[in-house]
Amino acid sequence: MSKRIRWVVFVVLGVVVCGIIFFPSIRKKMQTGDEIPVVGSPVSRGRVLNVNAEIIKPHVMSDKTITTGDILPAEEVNLMFETSGKVVAVYFREGEYVRKGTLLAKINDAPLQAQLKKLEAQVKLAQDRVYRQQTLLERDAVSQETYESVLTDYNKLLADIDLVQAQIDQTELKAPFDGIIGLRQLSEGAFASPNTKIATLAQVSQLKIDFSVPETYASEIEKGMTIQFSLTGDDGRERTYNAKVYALESGISKETRTLNVRALYSNAEGKLMPGRYISVSINRQEIKDAISVPSEAIIPEMGKNIIYLYKGGQARPIEITTGLRTESRVQALTGLSAGDTLIISGVMQLRDGLNVVIDRLQ
Repeated sequence: MSKRIRWVVFVVLGVVVCGIIFFPSIRKKMQTGDEIPVVGSPVSRGRVLNVNAEIIKPHVMSDKTITTGDILPAEEVNLMFETSGKVVAVYFREGEYVRKGTLLAKINDAPLQAQLKKLEAQVKLAQDRVYRQQTLLERDAVSQETYESVLTDYNKLLADIDLVQAQIDQTELKAPFDGIIGLRQLSEGAFASPNTKIATLAQVSQLKIDFSVPETYASEIEKGMTIQFSLTGDDGRERTYNAKVYALESGISKETRTLNVRALYSNAEGKLMPGRYISVSINRQEIKDAISVPSEAIIPEMGKNIIYLYKGGQARPIEITTGLRTESRVQALTGLSAGDTLIISGVMQLRDGLNVVIDRLQ
């Protein structure tokens, strides 16, 4: 044996002796005859994976269509006079609630009032003429034609009175329905015409929810069905409300290929204001006692949908048949039962028979 070989053997023996002296774990392995675990060895496959899991429970599962919409007043109108003239009085306060028929503003009607008095003063005389002619006609003292001429004059006078009264009514602006009146657009003394907007009146005790759905789902929308809409409140939190569909457009829009729909919401407390932009949710299908899993718990594998259950401290793969899908969950038609423990985290690291420990159970 050459001198170099003797030095190599001496160095190797020295390394082994030092390892045995300074590394007790190695000495223990040599004493017991166990192998040192390496990645991929049978010993390393005995590792434990920490996971999160949930207990499968039946629940209500809904297939929803989400769209956007607007809140509109149940009724809304721009208040304008039917005739022209000088505004002599404004009786309403901006932003107040008014009843139907409340007098809101008035145009100068002095000439019409004078004309009405003139006509009304002639009524008594016209009635007397008709009475006298009728008495004479009964005695055959006058002809039928003479009597009818006087009667016609009397009826014409009454018609003229009705016409002037109607013209006077046009000088009064009255609330067409109960509602809240908006900001005033002119003052007393201003000249108003039929095109002059005085204010806006809106009925907000009920609100219309205006939205549209794609033509694919148009056949699923029916009168009387309940929809949900949500919007952000003053505190920054999103709130959800229910409304009932009461009207559908007669056909699909050619421009947007959607069906316009309106629902009604009771706003008796006046918490919501028209004009808000909202998100509308429509339940197309609802399944009671559905079994579902989070979408991230499913592993697509060769055309199959695989999930892992926790059984006896180990992960066990199960094939499921999927059904209804929502934004976060998928219905399991077969393969799962209520009470099963589903592993929902670390699913890509799972293997059949892998030892697992549940950190958090939902």
